[in-house]
Amino acid sequence: MASQATEETLVPVILCGGSGTRLWPVSRKSFPKQFWPLISETSLLAETALRAAGPGFAAPIIVANQDHRFVVAEQLRDAGIQSPRVLLEPVGRNSAPAIAAAALLAAETDPQAVLWIMAADAAVQDVPALHAALASATAAARAGYFVTFGMQPTAPETGYGYIAQGTALEGLSGVHKLERFIEKPDAARATAMLEEGGHLWNSGMFVFRADVLIEEMRALAPDVLEAAEKAIAGRKTDLDFIRLDEAAFAAAPDISIDYAIAEKTKKAAVVPASLGWSDVGSWSALADIAPRDSAGNFALGDVVLEGSVNCYARSDGMLTALLGVEDLVVVTTQDAVLVAHKREAQNVKKIVDKLKVLKRPEAESHNRTYRPWGFYESLIQGDRFQVKRIVVWPGRQLSLQKHFHRAEHWVVVAGSALVTRDEEHILLRENESVYLPLGCVHRLDNPGKIPLTLIEVQSGAYLGEDDIVRLEDNYGRN
Repeated sequence: MASQATEETLVPVILCGGSGTRLWPVSRKSFPKQFWPLISETSLLAETALRAAGPGFAAPIIVANQDHRFVVAEQLRDAGIQSPRVLLEPVGRNSAPAIAAAALLAAETDPQAVLWIMAADAAVQDVPALHAALASATAAARAGYFVTFGMQPTAPETGYGYIAQGTALEGLSGVHKLERFIEKPDAARATAMLEEGGHLWNSGMFVFRADVLIEEMRALAPDVLEAAEKAIAGRKTDLDFIRLDEAAFAAAPDISIDYAIAEKTKKAAVVPASLGWSDVGSWSALADIAPRDSAGNFALGDVVLEGSVNCYARSDGMLTALLGVEDLVVVTTQDAVLVAHKREAQNVKKIVDKLKVLKRPEAESHNRTYRPWGFYESLIQGDRFQVKRIVVWPGRQLSLQKHFHRAEHWVVVAGSALVTRDEEHILLRENESVYLPLGCVHRLDNPGKIPLTLIEVQSGAYLGEDDIVRLEDNYGRN
């Protein structure tokens, strides 16, 4: 049961629905950047949730794509986040409908709950400074303002929107009137604003009372609010998840909170802050906050650098070597390699778009596919056969299923497996195997305390993932 908000607690609302295509090939639709450990050994989602955990914070509301629900739950559990409420979007409709739904959910418990809206995929290096700015924003929100955070610019950045800071608000320390929002500028305009002063990067973080947001929605974006109200009214509970009504939510306009409310409201305020913030929106942005050696290079994974300067190199796959190059981003995964000049890093989405036109699976999917019970990855695929590595978390089990077109052979290489094969129940240990003939009803359980790893050899006329008939499933997929 989620803890209830009080006047002393903030309700964190984490928006977790982005696809992060500018960080391809690591970030893809099937497993976007918020789920990757890009700054530290912790995923961006977990880092975001931990910044809003502990005394003074209620249980978070996470708004996520329904396809990522088990990854979200697993990462929050691993981070020790207690009783999160995970709202599932049946379709993406940008930030305004997502935030409206979260506000309506929070208002059911406490109409004046103060919400802290943030993206799941940003980096903050100075957390104490963030909490100090948050205290100022919270005071203004309780007074009825619609508050955003403006980041003190450190460079004439063209990848961010800007905020024009107005006069200080009386009786609210550290809070200013928000004069206007400014679209992403060209380099000349960005330089001029930096020299002029009084202009801040738009962080996309907001703080406001639930009832204030709902009132502003009713006045400024009534179609968004109406769709969100219907989606919340028609919601269903699925395991630990809250599913928004699909038809109602799909009817919501596709619009950001900036366009729907922030740029129109008369209650806008801004808290200027210097937090070491980045939206981690490109490889060059990530390179800017990464630790570098004496030659200005950052290297992660199986990387060798020689005679190279000011490069960002990451390998999650094979050995990657850079020789005599400068200002490059080189990212290697198991199935793709990106080489880009840093000045072109904002344009990686063009590569993704081209891959989509070519119908390449690498545009959206990783070789590794995550499931609620663990993950699998293809090792070899040929004519009428495929070899996969399957990892099952302790205490998890696959669905009870059968196939019409393939047989399978499982070999355990780590841990232990309890295999159901028709009427049999077979316990396998390391280096033991079992054959599953075409059409047999089977299931895989991990009864142990460590991850189960096995090699699956499939053979048959058709090896697609849709050749699965689920008879029983713990995860609501049959």
